[in-house]
Amino acid sequence: MASKPYPLEIRDLEPHEAEKMKVFSGEKTGFVRIGPKGYIVQSRFLEVAADIYNMEIRPSDVFVNTYARSGTTWTQELVWLIANNLDYDTAKSIVLRQRFPFLEFSSIFHSEMIQYYLEQNKGDEKKQKEIKMMTSHIVDQLASAPSPRFIKTHLPLSLLSPNVLNAKVVYVARDPRDAIVSFYLLSKSMTFLGWTGDFKSFWDLFISDLLYWTPYFEHLKEAWEKRHHPNLLFMFFEDLKKDLPAMINRVSDFMGKKYSDEEVATLCEHLHIKNCKKNPAINIEIFKELGVTKPDLEFIRQGKTGGWRDYFDEEMIARTDKWMEENLRDTDLRFPSAE
Repeated sequence: MASKPYPLEIRDLEPHEAEKMKVFSGEKTGFVRIGPKGYIVQSRFLEVAADIYNMEIRPSDVFVNTYARSGTTWTQELVWLIANNLDYDTAKSIVLRQRFPFLEFSSIFHSEMIQYYLEQNKGDEKKQKEIKMMTSHIVDQLASAPSPRFIKTHLPLSLLSPNVLNAKVVYVARDPRDAIVSFYLLSKSMTFLGWTGDFKSFWDLFISDLLYWTPYFEHLKEAWEKRHHPNLLFMFFEDLKKDLPAMINRVSDFMGKKYSDEEVATLCEHLHIKNCKKNPAINIEIFKELGVTKPDLEFIRQGKTGGWRDYFDEEMIARTDKWMEENLRDTDLRFPSAE
C-alpha cells in the first residue's frame, strides 16, 4: 500500500511520562501521543498509522470499536452472528480473530518481542507461520478481503479513517473501573506487554492518561457525540449484561436483520459466559502455545459488573470518583447502574 500523508500530530511523551511507562518492558522503544487529544500508542503504531487513517472504507464494513476490555469479544461474536444469519457452524469452525481481525493488533508487538517468539518456537513451521501472520500489519490483507469485512479496533474514532461512518460501527462503553480491572488482569498475562507492576500502578497510569489508547473519557466522548449518526450504534456493556435479548434486538435492527424470540434465545445461550469460556473459536489458546501469553491466561473471564470493588482501596475509590466526576461534567454521558 502506497504511503499517504498522515495529518495528525505525533509527539513524544514528556520525560517523566516516558519513565513511568517503562513498566511495560515489552515495549522497547516507548510510546507516543497522537492527535489533538494526545492518545497513547506504542511506537510501532507509526508504521501503520497512515495506512489505517487512509484505508478505504466500504459501506458493507462492520467495525466493533471499544476501549480495551469493554466486552469487545462478546460483542464481536454477537455482531458477527447477527450479520451472518446466525451461522453457528461457521462461527464454531473459524476462529473469531480470523472472522473479525483486530485492526492494530500487530503494532502492539515490538520487533524484539517478535524475534523472541520466533526464536522460542524455532523448528515448528506451523507456529512460526502463526507468529508471522499475527504480527504482520493487516491493512493490506483487508484491502483484498471479500466483503463484508468485520473489523475490531480499540482506536478512538479520530485515529480511524474520517470516512469510517460510511460503514457500520458498533461502539461499546463500560464503566472504567471494571474495564481497568479486566485490562490489568489481561496485561499481567500478555508477555509482549511485559507488565511488571501491581494493580494500583496500572490504575494510576489509566487515570493519568498514560495507558494504551487513553485518554479513556475522550475515547468514549468521541463516540458518544456521534451516537445519533445512523451508522453508529452506541451501547453500554452494563446493558448487554442486564438485558441481552433487548440488546440483540437493537443490534439486529441496526444491522437490518430480524430474528424470532426463539432465535434470540438460542443466541443468548450461545453467548452465555459459561459457553463463551469453553468455546475455542473465541478464546486464544494458541497464544499460550506460542508463549505470547502466560499459561494462566483467562481471556474470557467472568463478564461481571461491579467487580472492581474487590480491587480498589478507599483512596483509589475517592480519586476515581473525582476523576469520573470531572470527566463527565461537560457531557450527558452516564454509565448505567451495575445492578
